[in-house]
Amino acid sequence: MALKLIHTADWHLGQTFFGYDREAEHEAFLGFLTNLLVERETDVLLIAGDVFDVTNPSAGAQRRFYRFLREANRLNPGLQIVIIAGNHDSAIRLEAPNPLLEELNTSIVGIVGRTDSGEIDLASLVVPLRNRAGEREALCLAVPFLRQGDYPAAPEGELDSYVAGIGRMYRRLYAYADAQRNPGEAIVALGHLHATGAELSDDDRSERAIMGGLESVSADTFDAGIAYTALGHIHKAQRIGGREAVRYAGSPLPMSFSEKNYRHQVIAVEIEEGSVTEIEAIGIPRVADLMRIPDSPLPPKEVLRCLAGLPEPEEGREDESRWPYLEIRVLLTEPDPTFRHRVEEALVGKAVRLTSIVPSYPRREGEAEERALSYNDLQKIAPLDMLRHTFAARYGGELPEEIETLFNEVIREVAL
Repeated sequence: MALKLIHTADWHLGQTFFGYDREAEHEAFLGFLTNLLVERETDVLLIAGDVFDVTNPSAGAQRRFYRFLREANRLNPGLQIVIIAGNHDSAIRLEAPNPLLEELNTSIVGIVGRTDSGEIDLASLVVPLRNRAGEREALCLAVPFLRQGDYPAAPEGELDSYVAGIGRMYRRLYAYADAQRNPGEAIVALGHLHATGAELSDDDRSERAIMGGLESVSADTFDAGIAYTALGHIHKAQRIGGREAVRYAGSPLPMSFSEKNYRHQVIAVEIEEGSVTEIEAIGIPRVADLMRIPDSPLPPKEVLRCLAGLPEPEEGREDESRWPYLEIRVLLTEPDPTFRHRVEEALVGKAVRLTSIVPSYPRREGEAEERALSYNDLQKIAPLDMLRHTFAARYGGELPEEIETLFNEVIREVAL
C-alpha cells in the first residue's frame, strides 16, 4: 500500500508584509491545505519548520495553527502530522503541547533530546510513519533546526564545524533508523537548514544566511538510502544537488516582490515498497496579488498617470485584506519630497495597498564604475564631501546651498 505524503514548510504564521497583516492569506492557505489533504487521502503531512514568524507568536497566530491541526485531523481521520522547529520558532514553545497533540496523531520535534548519560536521544528524533490502514511504511528522521551543540561532538582530531556537525547528526540518525526498519520500509528525512547551491529569493530578508553562508550543507549529507528529504528554511521551492528527492517546498506565501511571477507550492510524494514512486508540485492559489507600477521606472508625472487608472473596489469586494500589494517604481532626476504625498492622494479610493516606493536614478554618461572603499578610505572622507558626491551621483549638478547649510547645522549640533 502506498504511503502518501504532503511536504510543506515556512508558513511564518503571524507575519506582516510591509506592515500589513497576512491573516486572510494564511487562513486561505490553511483552508486550501486542509481540503488538499482530504482530496488526496493523505497519510502524512510533513511541516519542515518555521511554523511561526517569531519565537513569541501572537495568540491569534497560535489559535490559527492549533485550529488547523484539529480541523485537518477531524476531516481526514487517520492523518499523521510531523512537524519540526525552524530557526524562527521557539523549539520549547512548539513542543510544549505534545502530550495533548498525541490525540491528534501529531508529533512535534523542537529540541534535540539527551539521555541521562548526556548522549543524543536518537529514538526521540525518529518518528514511525503509517498509512491509512495503520501499517508502518517508513521511519522519519525528524531533525529540527540545529544550533551549536545540538549535534554530535567531533571525534578527537576531526574537524568540528557547524556543517560537519550536521553531517554527523544525519549519518548517525540514518544508521540508527536503518537498523530499526523492517524490509520494505522507507526512510524519510526532515530538515530545516541552508543547503549548498540553494537559490534564495531576492529581497527576502527572512531567509538570509544564518552564519554568513558558512552553514551551507551539501546534498551529500543525506544518505542515498533516504527515499525523500523534506527541507525548510529556503523560501523558493527547488531540488537540491540535482537530486529529485531532496527538496525545499518553499513558503506558501510570497515573501518579497521578486516572487511576483513565482508559483508557490506544496509537494505531494508517494512511497511504495521503500521507494518514491511519484513527486508532484501542487500550486497554491494566491489570495493577494503583487503589483508593480510601472513595470520599469518612469518619471513622477507618468507614474501618477498610471496610478490614476487603477480600479476602485468592486461592490461587495471591499475587503482590503485581499487587495493587491503595490510597489511603485519611480525615476528621479532631482529630489522630490512631495512625491509620496501625491502618491497617497492618487491612491485614495483605489483597491490596492501601498507597500513601498522604490526610486531609481539615471546613470550619467561616462560615469566610471564604482570601486568599493576600504575602511581607511572612508576615514579620510569628510561628511560634506560624501553628501556632495552622493547628490551629484544621483541627481547631477552641485549640492544646493540651502541643503549644504542645513547639513552643516546638523553636523555642528551632533558635535556639541
